Amino acid sequence: MAKETEGLLRLLGAESGQPVENGQSVRAAGRESDEELLDAYSRAVVSVVEKVGPTVVSIGVKKRTRSPRFGQEGAGSGVIIAPDGFVLTNSHVVEGAEEVEVSLTDGRIFSAHVVGSDSATDLAVVRADAGGLPAAELGDSNSLHVGQLAIAIGNPLGFQSTVSTGVISALGRSLRSQSGRLIESVIQTDVPLNPGNSGGPLVDSRGRVIGINTAMIFMAQGISFAVPVNTAKWVVGELVTRGKVKRAYLGIAGQVRPFSRRFQRQFGLETATAVEVVSIEEQGPTSRAGLREGDLIVSVNGKNVASVDDIHRLLTSWTTGSLLGLTILRNGEQLQVQVIPDEM
Repeated sequence: MAKETEGLLRLLGAESGQPVENGQSVRAAGRESDEELLDAYSRAVVSVVEKVGPTVVSIGVKKRTRSPRFGQEGAGSGVIIAPDGFVLTNSHVVEGAEEVEVSLTDGRIFSAHVVGSDSATDLAVVRADAGGLPAAELGDSNSLHVGQLAIAIGNPLGFQSTVSTGVISALGRSLRSQSGRLIESVIQTDVPLNPGNSGGPLVDSRGRVIGINTAMIFMAQGISFAVPVNTAKWVVGELVTRGKVKRAYLGIAGQVRPFSRRFQRQFGLETATAVEVVSIEEQGPTSRAGLREGDLIVSVNGKNVASVDDIHRLLTSWTTGSLLGLTILRNGEQLQVQVIPDEM
């Protein structure tokens, strides 16, 4: 047999010198390869579920003036992040809660209370009245890659401990929270989610929490979102130590104002829009600094701003009580205004 033929047979998975009848050897090799891949995939998912499953809880919420039964007011998911009962979930799951209870997969039920909630990132921490609980490992959302396996565990539509899988579809998305602020660096996946998955963990193939499932788009297929775990780590630290997230506050309402090219060239602006001040809170930080309605904010501390969201991003990491420099345009003049933001 020619060497070229032997090489081809080896590529097709057939032994040298053995005939390939109707592609049977090729199909057999293909089946074995598929089974190996499927087994590897299944093993990864099963391993994750065994590791993380016991840390995923169902959260029942009861509100005043409504039915006294848990489960009829609101329900969601959460993940235990510390053995002494700290549970991470969504802000909208526990919003307005008078009473909270946490149900574990082993059947145990504990009363709990809300430690703190942050609607700007749709994250909250509750603490179950228990100790010695299994806790999940938190990963690093900055090391994620598009296409990698993602696994969600939660309680969709009341079906406890439901597992769904998919891949990370995109990174760096922005998602507007119920408070109107943008949540940055949101993870987009094609993992199927339903009401009740909110607050449950999104984990990688090693069982590390990489995000907290927060939203799905109704009527869309394969589009869901999770708050990155690195954001959650920072928020948890703030909520546990302060009970809330400290953010700088200017006390203005603004809107996007576009420029003409001539106007942009005149003032050497890098962006084609700025934030127009449409109202100012009385005795607020910008009122005390002398800002006026109609002023155009073009930069904050030397960083260009083209929208209100840009200002929100800068204020999120700013220390309250520290001087903040605004570059504004007023009556055809460029001015510098110094503001000391309040705590929100």
